[in-house]
Amino acid sequence: MVPARRSTRAPKTSTNGVHNGVVVAPEKRPLPLHEQLGLPRERLCQMFETMLLARAIDERQWILNRQGVQAFHISCQGHEASGVGSAFALDPTRDVMVPYYRSLAAVLAFGVTPRALFLSALAKAADPMTGGRQMPAHYGLASARILTSGSPVATQIPHATGAALASKIRGDGGVSIVYFGDGASSKGDFHEGLNFAAIHKLPAIFVCENNHYAISVPTSKQMAVHSVADRAVGYGMVGESVDGTDALAVYRSVKLAADRARGGEGPTLIESNVVRLTPHSSDDDDRRYRPESDRQEARHHDPIAVFAEYLHSHGLLSAEDESGMRERVQQEVDAALAEAEAAPAPAPETAFEHVYAGVKMPNFREALRDEHVS
Repeated sequence: MVPARRSTRAPKTSTNGVHNGVVVAPEKRPLPLHEQLGLPRERLCQMFETMLLARAIDERQWILNRQGVQAFHISCQGHEASGVGSAFALDPTRDVMVPYYRSLAAVLAFGVTPRALFLSALAKAADPMTGGRQMPAHYGLASARILTSGSPVATQIPHATGAALASKIRGDGGVSIVYFGDGASSKGDFHEGLNFAAIHKLPAIFVCENNHYAISVPTSKQMAVHSVADRAVGYGMVGESVDGTDALAVYRSVKLAADRARGGEGPTLIESNVVRLTPHSSDDDDRRYRPESDRQEARHHDPIAVFAEYLHSHGLLSAEDESGMRERVQQEVDAALAEAEAAPAPAPETAFEHVYAGVKMPNFREALRDEHVS
């Protein structure tokens, strides 16, 4: 079963004024969460459409992998609310994002385009992130203030701490946010990054997207504490555990953390409790270690369905609006993929570029021809 979440959602009030079973006078009824956060309808719809876009790209990448077109895929399905809610709470003109492999929704929200994502996934020469050199789901784009992520688990955490230190030295008011899974919180990089950030009161936000499995290892076998957020007290920083399937709960938590960071109050550790709706990666079969009941329970917490229900129930999104969004998203994905598939692959002669300084790539074509002739 999906572990219980300590949700930060506002209590629900029905349209007839009944709040937690008690009739409340209109002037005393709590405002809906989006109004408390000052989020207008247009902003909420942007958040929802970004979540839909992330899901559509992710689903298409699974198909590309099964077709043998994309070598590998690691999914963000179930993480969309956490990525979008947190990214929308920040300022992409001065803050720095340090993603990990499930940060597709977050990087979309920070300005990476579907075209760029497909170019990267298909290892095309025009890939603006690495020129077709990096694995799929390894994001990084300087123009969008996104640091390049690496494959070794948790290594991005000290990088984010360094970015936060740079912001503090410059005095530019920027905040560094880094994403990682629950498994990363068991690595030494986690301790070193958080400890340094806390000592120097750096403007950093550490977001552990806890989907309760480190590949195949459940959290109960990873740590003795109740939640990753409980570890914050050991570093002298604020820690909070939130419902990561609720985009507004994540937005509120990250916005408060960013405000504290800009005010010189130091870093925050946020545990965003999400669900993993897919196997760990395209090379994994989670039926071997994950009970079917757990897989089905996760489907009941799909963040897209959760946010859609909120928007519909508050009159912020009609069925026609949602249908139009989904149609636009599919058209955008189709167009981006078509362009990426038509783009040329990197020339073999460029394979050594950005790898070894001063080393010229051998001309393998000539070498093979000469060998054949001899």
